[in-house]
Amino acid sequence: MDMAMDAKKPFIALNDSGGARIQEGVPSLEGYGGIFYRNTVGSGYIPQITVIMGPTAGGAVYSPALTDFVFMVKKTSHMYITGPDVIKAVIGEEVTHEELGGAVAHAEKSGVCHVAAENDEDCITKVRDLLSYLPDSCHSPLPVKECADIPDRECPELDDIVPDRATRGYDMRKVIMAVADNSEMFESHELWAKSITVAFIRVMGQPVGVIANNPKFTAGVLDYKASDKASRFIRFCDAFNIPILTFADVPGYMPGTEQEWAGIITHGAKLLHAYSEATVPKITVVVRKDYGGAYIGMCSKSLGADYIMAWPTAEIAVMGAEGACNIIYRREIAGAEDPAAKRAELVGAYEKQFNNPYFAANLGIIDEVIAPRETRKRVVALLEAFKDKVEIRPPKKHNNIPL
Repeated sequence: MDMAMDAKKPFIALNDSGGARIQEGVPSLEGYGGIFYRNTVGSGYIPQITVIMGPTAGGAVYSPALTDFVFMVKKTSHMYITGPDVIKAVIGEEVTHEELGGAVAHAEKSGVCHVAAENDEDCITKVRDLLSYLPDSCHSPLPVKECADIPDRECPELDDIVPDRATRGYDMRKVIMAVADNSEMFESHELWAKSITVAFIRVMGQPVGVIANNPKFTAGVLDYKASDKASRFIRFCDAFNIPILTFADVPGYMPGTEQEWAGIITHGAKLLHAYSEATVPKITVVVRKDYGGAYIGMCSKSLGADYIMAWPTAEIAVMGAEGACNIIYRREIAGAEDPAAKRAELVGAYEKQFNNPYFAANLGIIDEVIAPRETRKRVVALLEAFKDKVEIRPPKKHNNIPL
């Protein structure tokens, strides 16, 4: 780890261990402490990747948790603080190794695992693929790959990707791949918090980090898990000077007691903090719905977006037309001879005003309304325009992100 720091090269840990040797006592714990310290000092300086290729338990799991990406292998990798035998003895709960800390469990439930591979070979291949997008250090240039794609390629398939009905979903990953060179992307946390997608792509050979609401899953809503997932990815991209491209189609934050008691306020604040803190080029494309506080959270102009484009299908408002009219015009609707007809009339007027991007564009909140097929070539041009961006912030030791 010291050599990696000195050489300014990525550090990769391959873990297959029973953990601290109990017979050694405190010295074995001190060994882990030295690893954790170096993980922390190296954070944001060099990329750190952990590959879990066997059992990893107790204190040994905290080094992976401190690194940037954790890879696991299905059926052979296990991570947990306390194993099944101890759990049964202490609290009487019976659980298998796989259920407790297997690759799928951590990829789907906890979010500890970023990538769940089918076998060891697949895992190593995926690590190499990820490394191809990353610089050696925060002071190193981004790895630019020779590109056979063209800068002015149009994406006609995007013209029809948004359904006519606002309540219908679609897979935002198709939008991301249409914009990417050769339709290639490396997705992180694919199985966790699926309402938001985070991935690396290349645009004219240059790595770009993508954050996108995915309406295919729970309408693309922001919940506490999605907020954490996006925030962590944004901070990684910013630390290693990778430009950020955001695709917004979000109806708002997930309501309910589960979300409130899980701390959606604090978790949502992480997303605001991460976007605001990032000084790399930030480009946003509003695809469809962009409502309420979630509109701000998905890299709005007020959070420092350098350029915001919108498709003609974009809707930027505090909330959907039906809900907004029920609140704003509650008395008018209640006092009407035909409340249903009055509601329909008011909803139609609200939709006419807000269910398009031009009201926001008139206020300067959106820089440009584009045809969906033009998305890639506009992104190419903007990345070129902002490649030398420098943003000066007040001098301080570090931010205090709401953890």
